[in-house]
Amino acid sequence: MLALRLLNVVAPAYFLCISLVTFVLQLFLFLPSMREDPAAARLFSPALLHGALFLFLSTNALGNYVLVIQNSPDDLDASQGTSTKRALCPPPSTHFCRVCARVTLRHDHHCFFTGNCIGSRNMRNFVLFCLYTSLACLYSMVAGVAYISAVLSISFAHPLAFLTLLPTSISQFFSGAVLGSEMFVILMLYLWFAIGLACAGFCCHQLLLILRGQTRHQVRKGVAVRARPWRKNLQEVFGKRWLLGLLVPMFNVGSESSKQRDK
Repeated sequence: MLALRLLNVVAPAYFLCISLVTFVLQLFLFLPSMREDPAAARLFSPALLHGALFLFLSTNALGNYVLVIQNSPDDLDASQGTSTKRALCPPPSTHFCRVCARVTLRHDHHCFFTGNCIGSRNMRNFVLFCLYTSLACLYSMVAGVAYISAVLSISFAHPLAFLTLLPTSISQFFSGAVLGSEMFVILMLYLWFAIGLACAGFCCHQLLLILRGQTRHQVRKGVAVRARPWRKNLQEVFGKRWLLGLLVPMFNVGSESSKQRDK
């Protein structure tokens, strides 16, 4: 239990550190390297377009991250009362989280990177957090590859060039051909790639469960759910204007939790 509580503190700090390092690299390395083209139009310069796109992705990722923490799942104590909680049969979707030390309704899983349980109230923000974190990391990787390609004059036309970049750069780093800052960017490329793929996998898996009307807790416990159209399941999490919620994740689209299902 102590290890889980420690992980619940270390994981959010790790995510915030990665976000800060990514922002610093984008601001002080990648963006200045794109301003070196004097022939580019000022209004549609690569640096301006890159900065706007990265700002959009990072703002949505961090914004949904904060909303996941703020919109905690419903507590069974608050909805039923502590005195009657043990007398009533708890719904199948409830679960006692040892890390949070509470029983939550419509429990999905505990996310250590946010330090919070994921349930009906913050499921939409969690999915969008995974989506935009994946896009921000993969986009940062592409920008980093362009930077390394320009600085070290490396061609990534060959499909295996990215896979052989790390071992080649390590040998060149110890020989003095690659600077420390350049080696750090190369290491971040693989970290962005790993985080991007992991978040994309979480997002796709979570969307699949939402379309089925299930949660991870229900899948693990083998709880059967009532079959419903996938549109209703999607609307239950993302609201009636679910497409708007995907395009503008920081906008409140009025998503409602499925309290009636658990009653």
